[in-house]
Amino acid sequence: MEFRFSEKVAYLQASQIREILKYSADPAVISLAAGSPAPEALPAKELEELSGEILAEEPGIAFQYGVTEGYTPLRDEVKKILAKRGIYNPEYDDVIITSGAQQANELSAKVLCNEGDTLLTEKPCFIGSLNAFKSYHVDLKGITLEEDGINIAELEEALKTGSVRLVYLIPNFQNPTGNTMSWEKRVQAFELCKKYNAIILEDNPYGDLRFAGEDIKCIKNLDTEGRVIYSGTFSKILSPGIRVGYVCAHKDIIQKIVVCKQVADVHTTMWSQMLCYRFLKKYDLDEHLTKMRKVYEHKTGLMLSEIEKNFPKTVEYTKPQGGLFIWCTLPEGVTTQQMIDFCTTAVRDYKVAIVPGSAFSIKESDECRSFRLNFSTPTDANMVKGIQILGKLLNEMFPG
Repeated sequence: MEFRFSEKVAYLQASQIREILKYSADPAVISLAAGSPAPEALPAKELEELSGEILAEEPGIAFQYGVTEGYTPLRDEVKKILAKRGIYNPEYDDVIITSGAQQANELSAKVLCNEGDTLLTEKPCFIGSLNAFKSYHVDLKGITLEEDGINIAELEEALKTGSVRLVYLIPNFQNPTGNTMSWEKRVQAFELCKKYNAIILEDNPYGDLRFAGEDIKCIKNLDTEGRVIYSGTFSKILSPGIRVGYVCAHKDIIQKIVVCKQVADVHTTMWSQMLCYRFLKKYDLDEHLTKMRKVYEHKTGLMLSEIEKNFPKTVEYTKPQGGLFIWCTLPEGVTTQQMIDFCTTAVRDYKVAIVPGSAFSIKESDECRSFRLNFSTPTDANMVKGIQILGKLLNEMFPG
């Protein structure tokens, strides 16, 4: 039977990352393609203990429906944390618990964008959010991402059209590049969006994973009128599998997100929310984050040193101060298809999975000479072996 799909989804394609991860299921494959936290950095023992307490003491709550806004004790705790960081303003902000930051971003676009509205993103950009935005038939436009954040001149030119509804940014350790937006550019971007009446969706899944350099305040810290929607998650610091994220935004925006979430999944899993709450109450979050950062500092340093030793000198790469990713770029003259062939050859013949940069492009026709590496998931031994194999393959496929 031939099915006729709706116009909203007919043209959507499976994420290249997910397709590559299918190969990664093979135990023989070294995966440098994932976007998962380091397994050894997650508090598995603590979460096991807390889960047992929940099921023993409050099964009636854990196994029942909850309110769409989220488990009240967790919402209150998130508000306290965000208020301490200068992100939550009780005069006009509110918080909703979502099923991961992915849902937070998707629902934010749903409540604000009509078909045909312009939505600006960094270029390149996180594929999960790109597909979510595409499903609403918005006019996606990319703004060139530089080492210190988006190109401000390009941003203003795009905003001048007056059709921009939403500007999506990942200021801290951006996915896929690992770059961090400077404070100067955060201020400039905010002021431009204020001038041209656009709303900023600030996605900050990696902000707690800084292991070098100085912390930079969030764009939401500048907000005095509800112009910034802040998206956060527990996926990178507790567990991605429990699917708990949150949105902090103006109360009017949160109320619309609540209505849309009721349609999507009623509420985020109660057990997961209770697990996050108990962790925040029983353990020192700052101490936990300090331990995680040491793990990431080591793993990043190891990958960067292996890249330096094994990759051709013509390959450029970022040196992130946090997050999960390193972005590698081949010299001028390499085509997008050659890059895809390289990534395919790596996983198929050499059993090393990486992600071609084209996966993070708004349009398939966008040129891309880059690929993304993940340093958090592989073991040290696999990381070293994987980079050595890629170095050998790069020298074979792109001599000189």
